[in-house]
Amino acid sequence: MTGRLGWKAWYRRWEAQQEAFNRNRERRFSAMLDLVAASLPARFTALDLGCGPGSLCVRLLERFPHARCVAVDRDPVVLRVGQGAFGTMRGRLRWVDTELGAPGWDRALPPGRFDAALSTTALHWLDRPHLMQLGRDLARRLRPGGIFVDGDRLPWGTDDRRLARLAKQVRSVRIGPRRRATERSAWQAWWDAAHRDPELRSLFPLRQARHAQHPRSGDLPLSAYVRALRGAGFRSAAVVWRDLEDAILYARR
Repeated sequence: MTGRLGWKAWYRRWEAQQEAFNRNRERRFSAMLDLVAASLPARFTALDLGCGPGSLCVRLLERFPHARCVAVDRDPVVLRVGQGAFGTMRGRLRWVDTELGAPGWDRALPPGRFDAALSTTALHWLDRPHLMQLGRDLARRLRPGGIFVDGDRLPWGTDDRRLARLAKQVRSVRIGPRRRATERSAWQAWWDAAHRDPELRSLFPLRQARHAQHPRSGDLPLSAYVRALRGAGFRSAAVVWRDLEDAILYARR
């Protein structure tokens, strides 16, 4: 698969499989960008943390024509799709390959401070040490008054087991076994198809090595994110939008 149209097709397939398991996805994108609009001037530079092939940063740059974005991920497959599909968007978009929360990860970023850091459906992969490091580094790299906006699955922890159980029960009713199987198959089908593409298949050994080195640790509760941000020096950190465990966390430096 070569050419911009081919990469765009991969991106559209990514969007379709993401929509299959997150029916709130566009509502959450819209709410996150509304928060950006209410918090920042027309010209700003944002980080997209765990950008994948660019779902969030492309929407952001389309909505805010004077903005710039640095898109960060460590998965070489989705980075290649995003770079192929969108390039630099006339110099407004930069792609960075680095592992979020690893010591020194932010040295791969352009120098200087940023106005915002955003993330969606990505940071739940981080373990506690990586999350704490990420918070400290963001506090240093965001300008005073800069914002952090994270849209993700942010579960209640042991401090409120009843809400956690309730959310699990409601999600089970909403999804049901048939849709749950559809979610899994849509995700797996995208990756199976990507592995059959010669150009993307060449990136899978690197992807697998990186995942083996730092496997998924499991979802951390909302309280862990709040502690990480407030401990790093953010003035505020609170949920501003929620549908059960699907939430947006907003913090200001």
